[in-house]
Amino acid sequence: MSQEQRTPDVFSAFRQFLALERDVLVLSVAMLAFSLSFQMTNRYIPQYLSVLGAGAGIIGLYGSVGNGISAAYPYPGGAFSDRIGSRIALTLFAVLSTIGFGIWLLTPELGTLAIGGVDIPVWVWIFVGLLFSQSWKSFGLGATFAIIKQDVTPDRLATGFASTETFRRIGFLLGPTLAAGVLALSAGFVTGFQLILVMAVVLAAAATVVQHVLYDASNDTLGKQFEGTSQLIADLRDLPEELKPLLIGDIFVRFGNGMVYAFFVIVVVQFLEVSATLPVVGRLAPEALFGVFLGVEMTVALLSMIPVSKLAERVGLKPVIGLGYLVYATFPMLLITAPANAVVVGGLFAFSGLRFAGLPAHKAMIVGPAEQKTGGRVTGAYYLLRNTIVIPSAAFGGWLYGDNPTLAFGLATVIGLIGTGYYLVFGTEFDAYT
Repeated sequence: MSQEQRTPDVFSAFRQFLALERDVLVLSVAMLAFSLSFQMTNRYIPQYLSVLGAGAGIIGLYGSVGNGISAAYPYPGGAFSDRIGSRIALTLFAVLSTIGFGIWLLTPELGTLAIGGVDIPVWVWIFVGLLFSQSWKSFGLGATFAIIKQDVTPDRLATGFASTETFRRIGFLLGPTLAAGVLALSAGFVTGFQLILVMAVVLAAAATVVQHVLYDASNDTLGKQFEGTSQLIADLRDLPEELKPLLIGDIFVRFGNGMVYAFFVIVVVQFLEVSATLPVVGRLAPEALFGVFLGVEMTVALLSMIPVSKLAERVGLKPVIGLGYLVYATFPMLLITAPANAVVVGGLFAFSGLRFAGLPAHKAMIVGPAEQKTGGRVTGAYYLLRNTIVIPSAAFGGWLYGDNPTLAFGLATVIGLIGTGYYLVFGTEFDAYT
């Protein structure tokens, strides 16, 4: 059914402004629930690993495994969803993610493994849980892009992505904020984090059911059968020309950010040891305060995302993407050199929130040039190539951080600035936005 044929209702003007058709709205609600679950938990996993006995090298390895999953999952997930439809694919990915949160919850009870007389540390279960928990986010990436592409006109793609991204970032805002509240009221970090994980499992399970029941699969466009490695190679070779400078700049920016991303919580909690005393709440420990900082970051993201995406319709996608890259690049060095002052560090996280303003434009630039029925594969191919190259970044950053945290964060900024400069010089504009 075409956009003009859909029956109008009292919310039609609101949906048109935000480019929210029914399927995109259902997708947005699912994004809210899963991002809430993932952000309540994943941003604290490095601290969880540290409490369970893992060192900086293992925390960095965790980040690289996450990068590997981000590289390996999107392309087969996109091809799978193109073939069978987004509804079934996203339901399966949602079930797997819910299982992952459950594994994280049970990790302390699962304990140390003994295999062939060798004791495997308890934190290994965190890695197992990661393989599952990231399924909806990474396997489902191509499916979510394809849904938006099929429901939104090309010249409004950035606004369509801003709409879904806004729902997703509300989860990014509420998740860490709820986590901070739970941790502030808990006797210890592990006890509080276990309760947070229970909440994540419940939310993910509920979102799985709602998504499966409400999503209308009648508008899904199914592509051809997946042809294996030859199709993957062809998709990588035939990436639209607009994506190539974007991809190169993105690789540098994400490699730099990936070096230190897992250590943001470690810097706040253990390196800077930032704490604050509030009039009503009292003293907030660094773990709880980190959640507040993430809440500040997401507040700025939410307030800026849709206005900046609407601005992109006037100035183009490239300037907006460049702004996001610049913030990504400079934040690590600013954070590691900051004083242990809650106001200053909170201000830096507010600045960091501006990087999300460029994400809808970035996603529009990825999927916009793709032909219909190939949006999932193009998206998957892009992220496969980018994330594969970025895989070692966290392990490399963890190795550097264990020896010199300032060097690790400073080098991350330098690498990010190289990528930002490259894109600003060689990047091109998507035709629909010129």
